[in-house]
Amino acid sequence: MNPANELGAFLKARRARVTPARAGLPVLDRRRVAGLRREEVAGLAGVSAVYYTRLEQGRARNPSGAVLDALARALRLDPTERAHLYDLAHRAPAGRRAGGGTAQVPAPDGTGADVRAGAGEEVRVREGLRRLLAAVGAVPAYVLDPAMTVLAANPLGHALLGGPPARPAEDPSGGPAGGQTEDAFGGAVSGQAGRPADGQADGPARGGPAGGPSREADRRPPLNLARHVFLDGDARALYPSWADVARQTVAFLRLSAGRRPGDAGPARIVAELSRRSEDFRHLWAAQEVREKSYGVKRFRHPVVGTFDLTYETLTLPGDEGWSLVVFTAPDGRADAALRLLGSWTAEYRAERAADPPGRPPGRSGPRVESES
Repeated sequence: MNPANELGAFLKARRARVTPARAGLPVLDRRRVAGLRREEVAGLAGVSAVYYTRLEQGRARNPSGAVLDALARALRLDPTERAHLYDLAHRAPAGRRAGGGTAQVPAPDGTGADVRAGAGEEVRVREGLRRLLAAVGAVPAYVLDPAMTVLAANPLGHALLGGPPARPAEDPSGGPAGGQTEDAFGGAVSGQAGRPADGQADGPARGGPAGGPSREADRRPPLNLARHVFLDGDARALYPSWADVARQTVAFLRLSAGRRPGDAGPARIVAELSRRSEDFRHLWAAQEVREKSYGVKRFRHPVVGTFDLTYETLTLPGDEGWSLVVFTAPDGRADAALRLLGSWTAEYRAERAADPPGRPPGRSGPRVESES
């Protein structure tokens, strides 16, 4: 796949999904594939077969809104897929990023992609968001960027994803922080979300409370959920429906990359996962796109067992493309699990705050056996 022709790749993948019967076309001869042919899509959309072929091959640019609407109808696109089609058709020139660097979505094999972003960029989460995270401390919540990096989380948000609750943050003057939030799995004092080193996977911390992570462990780069799903072996245990979680993750990441072509963050994560995960390459090639606005997710947590949580994703104001994800308990089982997780989190954080740096904490808090 040519990285510069995401539109053509998306059109090809979508027409392969639509059968002639679904499109209301007769089948008069034997077909090598189940999907529509190029000339059939062109006929349904009311454009010439030559023009549609040029679109798929990346030799025709800037299709009109009327053409895109017709193609969306012919290919039976849902609202999310239709929006993605428009994003791909009207995106900025491939590879250019405001302020320097490149942001090119790579081929599924991870080759030919020069993905760079400004090294040393600082990402600051404003205090209002931190106070909001602290205010909803009874449920897990975190802030995501378009690349699915967790920029900040409340203690339950940390604990839900399998990592130890970080040592309580301090403000730059050395006193206790006003809010009970930290940069996710980073514990940075300044509120800056760092960038992982090349090739480094940053999933939930292994060893957990019993292993006694040091202050150095608190300064790990922030968790990226896409990297966590595909590169952290613990993710398959944490998510009983891992295959569904993986598919949704890739579909959202593709939607985000198409929506923000000038943002090198999603492209950088796609490039890394394309190199390092065969599962990711396979799912990325399917060209699926999906919003993650709300839904239900099942967890098999090492501390409190198996339970379901509902989540709502709220788009935050500003042009950064950040979102706030909040989980709630849909039933008594989940509510009890969150209460136990909150108790364990508070106890562990109190121990960490009292321990000198580098000394393992004395206890690991309550624990129940995970359910299969």
